[in-house]
Amino acid sequence: MPELPEVEVSRMGITPHLVGQTIKAIHVRQPKLRWPIPEELQRLVGQKITGVSRRAKYLLIETESGSAIVHLGMSGSLRVLPMRESPDKHDHVDLELVSGTTLRYNDPRRFGAWLWCEAGQSHDVLSKLGPEPLSDDFNLEYFAERAKGKRVVVKQFIMDNHVVVGVGNIYANESLFSAKIHPKTPAGKLSKTQLSVLLDEIKKVLTIAIKQGGTTLKDFTQADGKPGYFAQELKVYGKKNQPCPECGSLLEEEKIGQRATVFCAHCQFLPD
Repeated sequence: MPELPEVEVSRMGITPHLVGQTIKAIHVRQPKLRWPIPEELQRLVGQKITGVSRRAKYLLIETESGSAIVHLGMSGSLRVLPMRESPDKHDHVDLELVSGTTLRYNDPRRFGAWLWCEAGQSHDVLSKLGPEPLSDDFNLEYFAERAKGKRVVVKQFIMDNHVVVGVGNIYANESLFSAKIHPKTPAGKLSKTQLSVLLDEIKKVLTIAIKQGGTTLKDFTQADGKPGYFAQELKVYGKKNQPCPECGSLLEEEKIGQRATVFCAHCQFLPD
């Protein structure tokens, strides 16, 4: 599943091709994604794109009349292509520009979304999200207050979009390992020092992943078709039974919240 760094890399990749361009047409080949694609999306035709922003894992293609809200789901990707290139089987949406290029949305599993948000309005999918992890709003004072008294394990806590957005499974694994915190530690049992270290590691891991171009997984490529490179930097994710890069002990894996969780039982000690 594309996570926040992959979505941010997609945003950076498509922005130079979209901003300032006028939308000529929107071609919807498959209207049934995670939610039905609304007819209101056609209001974008004739509009000039004023910006491309990101909120959590949602991309917003902005115009004066409103925005298309795009979510890549589990297998979605965006490419900027010449209009003459024929669509493939899973190319469900084309945003055709007057410039002659097309923003093409491909999604084999169809768990992604294209939604409409009128200018000046807020969409329900964005209304209850926590702060962005790389923003100043995600700080120690906020983090400690949200963790206070929480019995939920820390891995699920930091993956909760109501607490902080965009810390998906890969980056939760990596951040907890770097912070030397066991993923099953109750969030409310973490000291302020531990929360400070974890907060810093979340920011650091996500920043590096964005700089590296996103994590290379089978379902993700950048807007220009080049894969990301953060997979070369992964320390624990996907490395069950491999030696811990810190102590050499074999890494263990458990399911937490139905997600694969890899950790070092020696380096990430679980408190009593």
